[in-house]
Amino acid sequence: MLLVGRRIALAESCTGGLLAARLTEPPGASEHVAGGVVAYSNEAKSRLLGVDPALVEAHGAVSPEVAHAMAAGALDRFAADVSVAITGIAGPGGGTEEKPVGYVCFCVLADGVELARDPVVPGDRTEIRDRSTTVAMQLLRRVLRGEESPL
Repeated sequence: MLLVGRRIALAESCTGGLLAARLTEPPGASEHVAGGVVAYSNEAKSRLLGVDPALVEAHGAVSPEVAHAMAAGALDRFAADVSVAITGIAGPGGGTEEKPVGYVCFCVLADGVELARDPVVPGDRTEIRDRSTTVAMQLLRRVLRGEESPL
């Protein structure tokens, strides 16, 4: 397993803890999962993960900048080696022309490497949330394996 000898921290918004659930499903998960925060509100992002409210104001809660700040906050708060952050618009409402339903921002930090993506994930609310956890797992795998190629 790629997480052996590492501690991972999670910062989730639109997925509401689904990534944490996937990572903690296998026996022995406590060996590598340090913890996670479901920071659904902007206040929680700020208070629990240290995301600067000015960053949210400038770029929006769903933005690559906020995803990075969430990942950095989780890494720090849990004294972890690896972190993953997800923030997005799962719908069915809340989308705009600039940031439609399905727009999700991901950030993985590990070993001084950052891998970030901000695709529009297709599907309904359930599918967007589920697919987002899969994308996050794939990004995490790429970082831990040292792969640079895009999804």
